[in-house]
Amino acid sequence: MSQTIIPVETEHHDEKAGDRLCMSRRQFLLTGGATVALVSLGALPGSAEAAQALKASYPRQRIGSLAALKKGVPLPFNYPYSDVRNILVKLGVEAGGGAGPQKDIVAFNQQCTHMGGPLDGTYKDKYQALGPCPLHLTTFDLTHHGMVISGQATDSLPQIVLEIQGDDIYAVGVMGLVYGYSAMTTQRKA
Repeated sequence: MSQTIIPVETEHHDEKAGDRLCMSRRQFLLTGGATVALVSLGALPGSAEAAQALKASYPRQRIGSLAALKKGVPLPFNYPYSDVRNILVKLGVEAGGGAGPQKDIVAFNQQCTHMGGPLDGTYKDKYQALGPCPLHLTTFDLTHHGMVISGQATDSLPQIVLEIQGDDIYAVGVMGLVYGYSAMTTQRKA
């Protein structure tokens, strides 16, 4: 029995022309990156709910007044619980998540996100930074949502969400997870 081989015609795709049957690795990464960016900015349907999940809401609490706030002088306060130490500071430059007429009033938790090291008394007005942490020298940029400048931490500092009503400054929520606490609970981790 003899076999006859019949040639099958296939379509020729010019890869340089961009008409591939599937995505290249570069196209996949670019498309995926663009999608993540759009979701994080709230440009896709349903992404507003995802962005809201990043903020834990707590009872509204008065933490200071505009009249008492001086540029570069941090005011300590406790929120959302009595043992959670934070600072309220007027930076003098516009900041991510800033409140007030110049968007320069921010509040942050004072525990390093790496291992919970105390950041009390480490605010540097010249750089609008908090740190370095005494444990592993992490420093945080308060003008950019508390992101890490240097050190071992990989997470930004939890930023306290502020509202201003007249001369009063209120804390209304927390963006990020306070070290030692589970998300939106009143119980410390064991």
